[in-house]
Amino acid sequence: PVDDHPPNGAPTGPPDAPGPASGHHYDDQADPRPAARARLLLAGALLALFGAVLGYRVLHAGHLEQTALFYVGLPAALALLVVATARPRSAVGTAMAVTTVGLLLAGPLLDEGIVCLLLAAPLFYGVAAAVGAVADIDRRSHSRRNALVLAPLLLALCAEGVGGLTYLPRAGEGRAETVVAAPPAAVARALAAPFHYADPESVLLRTIPFPRPLSATGTGLEPGDGRTIAFPDRRSLGFGSRPTPRGMAVEVVESRVGADSGRVLFAVTEDTTLARWLDLRTAEVAWEPAGAGTRVTWTLDYRRTFDPSWYWGPIQRYAVGEAAGYLADTTAAAATGAGGETGTSGSSGSSGADGTP
Repeated sequence: PVDDHPPNGAPTGPPDAPGPASGHHYDDQADPRPAARARLLLAGALLALFGAVLGYRVLHAGHLEQTALFYVGLPAALALLVVATARPRSAVGTAMAVTTVGLLLAGPLLDEGIVCLLLAAPLFYGVAAAVGAVADIDRRSHSRRNALVLAPLLLALCAEGVGGLTYLPRAGEGRAETVVAAPPAAVARALAAPFHYADPESVLLRTIPFPRPLSATGTGLEPGDGRTIAFPDRRSLGFGSRPTPRGMAVEVVESRVGADSGRVLFAVTEDTTLARWLDLRTAEVAWEPAGAGTRVTWTLDYRRTFDPSWYWGPIQRYAVGEAAGYLADTTAAAATGAGGETGTSGSSGSSGADGTP
């Protein structure tokens, strides 16, 4: 007997006819959704990168490229633009991927050196990930509550640096000291002569390609005596850029040199090297007897020029402390000679009373 009424869901055609479960009947009808998603993602990425370049040009024209509006606002806007124009599975993944592409293009497009690129990368990634995570949470919950909470927070973070606004003091100092196996008179003679600069021992200064001094001219420790320090030419990553010379000039403004101790204060009179990252004001060196040797202390006073303060403040303070340590080591090497013994007791940065990449 033939059952003319098969159970619900059973195929009604001939036994050898391809049914929906066989699959090969639909091979020529690929799901267009992945391709459409990929096109949207590419379009969103290109739009975001274009917006980032345009945003930088606008901020640069308004002299806001060192503010939190650039370092927080730009990656946040980039991430939001990608999330709004594309529909990937994860907003965090998309924001991080596009941020990576943007950082790879940042040097040539934004005319920024590799120093700022490396130091700012964690901040860019952090902001992009935070915005993407909030977008993912709101998408799963079909709510915009978290985005509404994030918006005023981002606004407050982006405002720093605009119109001189800062949440933390700008003034700070970096300090380091070392005990030199030489008498105070030898230290004074070394400070009065031009320095011979060697490679720094600091991991930060060796890892991040900060400008390194090449040579110095000028002698003396009396008020009015000066030094001119030469640095390698600046080679920007910008299109069509040419190497430009850079250097630093300092002058003795205070001096007290005794038989067994002393203190000399140098004021920075010209700076075409570090001024791009911070405003170095003065460099003070003091020395005094310490057992069989001499304790030498370098203190560098500066003003932070980058925002946000909660990110760039600790970085610049630590970097300036490492620079002070480098000067202490250079003084020790000059006072004791190549075979002399020195012991750097530490370097640190501390905020100034008014208060690098």
